[in-house]
Amino acid sequence: MSIPLSPVSAEHPSVAHRFAGSLTPDEFKAVFRGHPGGVAVITADAGDGPVALTATSVSSVSADPPLLIFSVSSQSSASDVLSRAESVVVHLLDAHDIEVAKLGATSGVDRFAETHRWSRLVTGEPVYHDVRAWVRCAVIGRMDAGGSTVVAAHALQAQVERDVEPGDAGDALVYHNRGWHRLGEHSRLDV
Repeated sequence: MSIPLSPVSAEHPSVAHRFAGSLTPDEFKAVFRGHPGGVAVITADAGDGPVALTATSVSSVSADPPLLIFSVSSQSSASDVLSRAESVVVHLLDAHDIEVAKLGATSGVDRFAETHRWSRLVTGEPVYHDVRAWVRCAVIGRMDAGGSTVVAAHALQAQVERDVEPGDAGDALVYHNRGWHRLGEHSRLDV
């Protein structure tokens, strides 16, 4: 199954003529600084060795078929591999996985040096152990968007280590205003 994605940018003729002006990068960052995002680590191997990156852009798109999207900055050391990989593993993290989140977010380190922390699935993808949940996905489309690539993926296999019951607060890990935060019962708003 392949979903065609069309590139759209500010320079694209159908967009440029309808909108005058644009937010500056600093203005755009200020808007999103107050918008928390769930934390995930994405791993892949396109034949050159495993890569990993931490992302807050993972979002479910559809349950039937099971689709998700995420974006990868062209500045990321993992971008080349993720632009070629046919499959990825998306690790959905909670506060117990903060070390894995930090590992994927730290540049210039070997994210796979600690061999006890990860292994390969029988299908070859690198997967971190003992994270809240992971989803193995087939990449079904890519779209250039500014300095990033939006990746669409079809979920094929999943494992949940620490499930969250419907209505429970859990221990969600979010990134907000340049810091890691734990959501839990203490942060629930009863309205």
